[in-house]
Amino acid sequence: MGIFKTILFGGLGFTLGGPIGMLVGIAIAGLTDVGKMNYSKFIEDDGTSSFNGNTKHFTKQQTANDFKIALLVMFAAVMKADGKILKSELTVVKQFLLKNYGEEGTLEALKILKALLNTQIDVDAVSKQCSENMAYSTRLHLVHLLYSIADADGEIHPDEETTINRIAVGMGVTLADLQSIAAMFRSHQQDNGWAYNVLELEPSASQDEIKKAYRRMAMKYHPDKVSTLGEEAKAQATERFRKVKEAYDLLMNNK
Repeated sequence: MGIFKTILFGGLGFTLGGPIGMLVGIAIAGLTDVGKMNYSKFIEDDGTSSFNGNTKHFTKQQTANDFKIALLVMFAAVMKADGKILKSELTVVKQFLLKNYGEEGTLEALKILKALLNTQIDVDAVSKQCSENMAYSTRLHLVHLLYSIADADGEIHPDEETTINRIAVGMGVTLADLQSIAAMFRSHQQDNGWAYNVLELEPSASQDEIKKAYRRMAMKYHPDKVSTLGEEAKAQATERFRKVKEAYDLLMNNK
């Protein structure tokens, strides 16, 4: 089932209303090749979305769909942060979409993404909506995926990182957790600084403190924390979990 049919029939929760609903609604309404589906009916005369999601009771499918829709908007915000859209970034996004939407859904999602890339995105408003409706573990997962996109070309542009930081802060992610995730993309550095940051430790930390930090971070980043987002999300979370273990092993072997 493609992304358009998912929106109509698969069910969404909080993303049907507020700034995310407005952005996606405008993007869909602006497309001319969506067949008989007329998405412009979801946009009011004042440009706001007429979607109204129930933020209290979401099904598992709604939770997964909400995450994918919100992530698509965030992808667009980060991809255009440095003023250029790189092929490497599009490749990473396409791979993500293929795993989540399938071939038909990916083609449709890329159309929405293209429209979003040409639409002004209120990052603060979108982040606030996510903060109010997403579990904390889901927000951490979203930040990690945004870093993956920014790092697609092997280098995170300062403007991209600034946008990700803005999103993270707007979603209520703590500075320590933000630095922890960012450090996972600096494991190529020769010193051990990245490993301390991943585990949220000072370089003076003892072996006992490292062990305690590892247990704490392993629980925080356990793949089961994002099980409601689908199997692909769990697979991506497993990679994050491995970075925590890599940081732990590095520090323990050097103490």
